[in-house]
Amino acid sequence: MEDIHLRTKPSEMADTLDPLAPSVNDTSANGLMHKLRLRFGRASPPRPPGDGYVEFGEFRSERPGIKKVGTFAGVFCPVVLSMFSALVFIRMGYLVGNAGLLVTLGQFGLAYLIVGFTVMSICAISTNGAVEGGGVYFMISRTLGPEFGGAIGTLFFFANVVSSALCISACTEAMVENFGPNGYLVGDSPGLPDGPWYRFLYRSALNAAGLSVSLAGASLFARTSLAIWVTTVVCLFSALLSFFITAPGEIDKPDTNHLVNATNFSYTGLSSLTLKQNLYSEYARDYTTTSGEMVDFASVFGVLFTGVTGVMAGANMSGELKSPSRSIPLGTLTALLFTALSYAALVVLTAATCSRELLQNNYVYLLPINIWPPFIAVGMLTATFSAGLSNLIGASRVLEALAKDNIFGFLLRPMVSRSGNPVLAVIASYLLVQVGIMAGSLNTIAQVNSVLFMTSYFAINLGCLGLDLASAPNFRPTFKQFSWLTSLLGLVGCAALIFGLRPAYACGVALACCSLVIALHLLSPAASEPKWGSLSQALIFHQVRKYLLLLDPRREHVKFWRPQMLLLIGSPRQAAPLIDFVNDQKKGGLFVIGHVRVGQLDGSGDPLADEHKYWLKLIDHLKVKAFVELCLAESIRNGAAHLTRLSGLGAMKPDTVLLGFRDTAPPKDFFRDPTSPYTSTDFDLDNGTVIFPARTPASPRLSASEYVRIVSDVLCVNKNVCLCRHFHNLDMAAVERRVATLKYIDVWLVEVLAPSREEAFTVRALFALQLAAVVRSARGWQHLRLRVHVATSAPAMLSEAGRTYSLGSDTAMDPNLPELTPGRPVSERLDELLKMLRINATTHNISEWPTLEDTSRWSESSLDDNSVYQRLPVSYLQKVNRIIKSRCDQGTAVTFVQLPAPPKLPPNPSSADDAICDQYLKVLDEFTKDLSPTILVRGLKSVTSTAL
Repeated sequence: MEDIHLRTKPSEMADTLDPLAPSVNDTSANGLMHKLRLRFGRASPPRPPGDGYVEFGEFRSERPGIKKVGTFAGVFCPVVLSMFSALVFIRMGYLVGNAGLLVTLGQFGLAYLIVGFTVMSICAISTNGAVEGGGVYFMISRTLGPEFGGAIGTLFFFANVVSSALCISACTEAMVENFGPNGYLVGDSPGLPDGPWYRFLYRSALNAAGLSVSLAGASLFARTSLAIWVTTVVCLFSALLSFFITAPGEIDKPDTNHLVNATNFSYTGLSSLTLKQNLYSEYARDYTTTSGEMVDFASVFGVLFTGVTGVMAGANMSGELKSPSRSIPLGTLTALLFTALSYAALVVLTAATCSRELLQNNYVYLLPINIWPPFIAVGMLTATFSAGLSNLIGASRVLEALAKDNIFGFLLRPMVSRSGNPVLAVIASYLLVQVGIMAGSLNTIAQVNSVLFMTSYFAINLGCLGLDLASAPNFRPTFKQFSWLTSLLGLVGCAALIFGLRPAYACGVALACCSLVIALHLLSPAASEPKWGSLSQALIFHQVRKYLLLLDPRREHVKFWRPQMLLLIGSPRQAAPLIDFVNDQKKGGLFVIGHVRVGQLDGSGDPLADEHKYWLKLIDHLKVKAFVELCLAESIRNGAAHLTRLSGLGAMKPDTVLLGFRDTAPPKDFFRDPTSPYTSTDFDLDNGTVIFPARTPASPRLSASEYVRIVSDVLCVNKNVCLCRHFHNLDMAAVERRVATLKYIDVWLVEVLAPSREEAFTVRALFALQLAAVVRSARGWQHLRLRVHVATSAPAMLSEAGRTYSLGSDTAMDPNLPELTPGRPVSERLDELLKMLRINATTHNISEWPTLEDTSRWSESSLDDNSVYQRLPVSYLQKVNRIIKSRCDQGTAVTFVQLPAPPKLPPNPSSADDAICDQYLKVLDEFTKDLSPTILVRGLKSVTSTAL
């Protein structure tokens, strides 16, 4: 049934996959040139929507009607504005007043160190190829693959949403402090009403305004960011200047502070005494929280870190940049330097001029001490609102990129925009921000925001470190300041800070990320057919190559032997149960599926290239752990010999070759059988082409001579051989369901041509026993009982010289066997051996095994005469078949029997060989007829050991 009847002449190549060649894989010179022109020519056809793969920067797709922006407006300004956000004007007093000057500067230094390492990784990735929309997500997904990239991209999307909610909350706070009851800019007039619901209303209005700008297009915001940046810098400069101009005095307590009874606090101006008093930490209660929660180091750092998370703003705008690979590194690094100097100056001047009481009880202290308070009011509103808007736009771009890459399938498909501005993605981001602003307290939102962004930084550093360690030749970033050490330091720093400061949040984010990775791996359409490379594949290749070199074939030991199988098949449609069975039989070893196509190279390309992808699809469909080797040869025998000798790599090479049996059983198509567990329509193409066409009764069959020579060739190169018959009757589902009618795995330790009761202790017999034991140990087979059959009625057939048979070939006793108790019956010695080998099996004595009528014909010399197969009585074979079949009828799932040695054939085929080979196959056919699924085994290597 599982005949290896692979095509025997070039004209039969049309029976396989050749109908696909002209339409799918034109390998002619004209076809290749056409593909090259399409791929690299000036008139490249537009890619379909959603294809996020870009090979070269010159071919970045331009969105129609969308003008690109440069480094200053597209990266520098958004990064500075996002980093300033709520920190520079609204929370600097919170930091210095609680943590003190030294700890605040130390925290800024630590934050900038981590962000600096991360920026180097961003610069390395962004200068290693073209960056499109999605920014950081695009970089991570194209580095770590769709599963991990999709998980981190999702978390990064929520990080932008939370950051936008934080900035809107800060903007609302600035509005109330300036224009609320008794606000700094309204004096004694009523101003804007204040209260929880009013604040929610203000946040909603600001969020709606951000939505309106986002719907107008990100390029509009990028062009206005320059004006916003200038305004913010002027306001910041006025704040710094005010520290030198404003005279000392008392500053009133804001109306929102209900924790202290004092009404005013001291502003001392530049004073060494004030600086000294503000050097060290002195944590107090946070008056902006409902219950006045106590401030600690972690909460201060959580708020401070929001001032450096905006470093991603430029990368998020990658889709709107003229040259992302140039603009992102240059704009981000200069923005990082500018904000670091601004923060340092503001922290030092604040600590030298403001009393600790003022800083702890009035977070907007910059307003009353400014030379003209409206400067600070404008700075607060512009910095926070622009940062919130930047994060809203960034979130929508990440969401659109996730949709384009088909990470979540149909769930995000409507988010893909054809007009350049992802309207639905913007609206979805807006709605999630609306949920986020319900949290209320700015400091509470800041803690979650910091953890999410540090997780994103961790992923970026991990991806860059992996790229460097994988030594991928195409990883050649033009940013030369990057190294594996900077990525490692950034990665370790992010992990230590996340778990050290907020372990509960960190565990929650880690759990969410792992869950997303698993879910995307199992369910995401992008995971099954990724359009980009995965770093995991590069790392696996790097490690596998290294360990393969360490795997020394000279150090092999029988104790650690495991099956390494090469299964040669013609059509998988007919051999699906056999493939499934061998997958269980390999026991963690190597499994290679080999296929031979008769033909030769004609200069037009690889004729097996298109076919190979369907074989890989077959592996996925059958859910087997196997490799595929396809061979193009002038004959089936030559191809099988090539696969036998060359399959595998290094020390991982097949030592056992399995072939389907050459018989006349009607073929069965398991892919089209509706009752088969292997049913699939994936290999019947819409154009009528049938992949892996099944053999029909009219199909040419492999000649008996060529089939037997293939078996001989396998034995000639010292590999074990197995012939598999009746496996179309094997119901793997019934085995796994533990159907009551399937009870046993049978092993027959009897050589048909030279029956002997000592056969059980030979290398070839113990090899069959080991294979059966391996099958029984596989999952799904463990409920079956192993039965070992030995012919006790057969003669001993041992020579006085020692441990070799006087009859037959390849009959050496296993050298690894221990000394068994002499003088005991065969069955008792076999039980003793099974116990030593830790094989749980029962021994069955076959006393009715038939004897050959004239044993004188089976002398040692007669086995070298191929006529032995012609002189073997058919009645003898039929008796053997009846004995084996009687045991199979008791509920045997699989039967292992000994394969007689093939006839010795001359190197050059002749017509006389056909008759000998036909007779040999008739012998095999006669004694295995109508049995359960049967494997005829001939082992050449010792594979059992009783040693520790």
